[in-house]
Amino acid sequence: MPKEELKEVSEEELKEVSKEELKEVSKENSKEELLRKALETLKAFVEDLGVKAGKSPEYVEDLWKRIQKSNGVLRELAYYHDYGSFYGKYKVAGYGLMDVLVWQVDHFKAYMDRHEEMNRYRTERLFLESLDVLLRMEEDPAPYVEKMKGETGTDYADKF
Repeated sequence: MPKEELKEVSEEELKEVSKEELKEVSKENSKEELLRKALETLKAFVEDLGVKAGKSPEYVEDLWKRIQKSNGVLRELAYYHDYGSFYGKYKVAGYGLMDVLVWQVDHFKAYMDRHEEMNRYRTERLFLESLDVLLRMEEDPAPYVEKMKGETGTDYADKF
């Protein structure tokens, strides 16, 4: 901008515009920074769960990439991280995280007597695999719905 045009704007007006712009930029940066930090924290949490679950770094990285693309699964993960319990609001084809967890335990109960496969003592593994199933269900729920209806107990209407 030529100097002549700058002289037409008072110094006070310039300061006021600059303050407002700075506030707006600061708010935006603050939100972005909070989101970045939250995602870093959740990524570290998933990585820690992956180590405890005995999952490969490649599995964990792939899972994290897919979690970031799913608002519902990301919300479930964040709630679990923050409160240590399940949010339970996100559903795919009518099934939520708790439904998948119950199915996982039932599905793998044959392995529960094997020391190295004791899912009931590997909650990190069950949790990660349940998130993984929810993510896969987002792509194609039918095979999982069929398995859950066929492999679970009689705890829902229309089973038989």
